[in-house]
Amino acid sequence: MAEAERIIGTPDTPDAAGDGQERPDAEQAQPPERPRGRRRIAVLFAVAVFAYLLDLGSKMLVVAKLEHHEPVEVIGDWLRFAAIRNAGAAFGFGEAFTVIFTVIAAAVIVVIARLARKLHSLPWAIALGLLLGGALGNLTDRIFRSPGVFEGAVVDFIAPKHFAVFNLADSAIVCGGILIVILSFRGLDPDGTVHRD
Repeated sequence: MAEAERIIGTPDTPDAAGDGQERPDAEQAQPPERPRGRRRIAVLFAVAVFAYLLDLGSKMLVVAKLEHHEPVEVIGDWLRFAAIRNAGAAFGFGEAFTVIFTVIAAAVIVVIARLARKLHSLPWAIALGLLLGGALGNLTDRIFRSPGVFEGAVVDFIAPKHFAVFNLADSAIVCGGILIVILSFRGLDPDGTVHRD
């Protein structure tokens, strides 16, 4: 038995080569990966909660202070805050498909939640957190705002000159999407592996 332990090494003794360094076995090497994955999931949900609360708070403020009032000029006529209700997708597209956009937003949330289990990349955690927070922000409007459940109009208020009116949820979704494209071009996968094509 002692001879077998000397050859294969044990977690508490130097390895068989006798180099004086302890080498962890497979069970000891595994635990650091799991907390790392959990930390990435925590980052994902922290970013999502931050984006969601920022969007929700801004919309509540806009509905209370800006709706049915004149637009507020932020940078001359180049950037204004003007409250509108958008039944379509991001930036006002597809107003006839409100229910479909609601289903798509719900599906995105489910996909991100499933993908989170394999997440070991910090940049991907941030990107998916932005997508999740933005999707939740607009989905909340779809469910709880008039004219009805799953048909609610999203509150938009950021109005740049010569561009569609949008909100912070739209911004989070676009930023998350751009980050995902960059990560994909760089070959970084959500599980932390890097591949080169």
